[in-house]
Amino acid sequence: MSTDLLAQPPLVDANPAAIGSLDELYKAFTALNMEGGWHRIKPALWREPAKNFLPFRWKYSDVKPILAAAGHLIGTDKAERRNLTMFNPAEGNIYPTVNTIVAAYQMVKPGEIARSHRHTANALRLILEGRGTYTVVNGQRVEMRPGDVLLTPNWAWHSHENVGQDECYWMDFLDVPLVHLLEPMFYEPHAEGLEKDVVDSDGGPLAFRWEDTVKRLEAVHGQDFDDAHASVQLGDPALKTIRLDMQRLDAGKPTRTCRTTANIVYAVVRGKGTTEVDGSAIGWSFGDTIAVPAWRPYRHVAVEDAVLLKVSDAPVMAAFDWLRASAR
Repeated sequence: MSTDLLAQPPLVDANPAAIGSLDELYKAFTALNMEGGWHRIKPALWREPAKNFLPFRWKYSDVKPILAAAGHLIGTDKAERRNLTMFNPAEGNIYPTVNTIVAAYQMVKPGEIARSHRHTANALRLILEGRGTYTVVNGQRVEMRPGDVLLTPNWAWHSHENVGQDECYWMDFLDVPLVHLLEPMFYEPHAEGLEKDVVDSDGGPLAFRWEDTVKRLEAVHGQDFDDAHASVQLGDPALKTIRLDMQRLDAGKPTRTCRTTANIVYAVVRGKGTTEVDGSAIGWSFGDTIAVPAWRPYRHVAVEDAVLLKVSDAPVMAAFDWLRASAR
């Protein structure tokens, strides 16, 4: 190593007398895009997670007619993906559903093709209604059936095609807000529009079939779960940034009250009920979406036997030892 680098750096002259008042002091460092740690406008540390995002519900019965109308007014020439994203009503928010996850409803009409693209965001979809639609993920052509959950890992080519007679409705979940925060967003449309070397597949680890999930839920029903009466994880985790749990609720039997540092979005796969979040009661039924922001106490009460898909950023929190949870 050069002896010049090891030498003491030159002293910088400081003249405290040039700053004679607090006003002058504050102006001096504010001009340098700095803030005094002793008088922050907003604290940098707080005792527990702040309540920035709000509990909220989106009703599928409200959304479906709008998507159906969009099917007549918005063709694939105007939109590669005909979807409606659910942005949290927190003040100033225009995109995320919860802090790290965005959810959307999407519809593909018979005969339509959503061309192939890929992006660094991880994605998955829960199929609500319609048969005869397929997704192609990195060359695997997989049928999409109601109740199924299908994965699109980051940077995987994916497209959709409806070859049936039904309009196909589903829910998308992506970690786009997290990617926006960390900034490694890349997006690329397929140069040829669609993948050429495609093979039919049962989906393998990319698809969680409804009938298989039901069997797994029946096998664990009656065991002790904090926020469900039966719960199975899809994948381990399903995606590097997203954990999926399919959960069964028994009618008339409240779950424990829970809270976690993980942000959660629930999708109603079957049944009806209410989720109480931080003192507010949110009713729900088939196809609805419920936002449960981090560290808000919540519990479920089904009025008829129900199944919920729990989508959370728990793997992100766990990776940095930030995952905390409690139940009472």
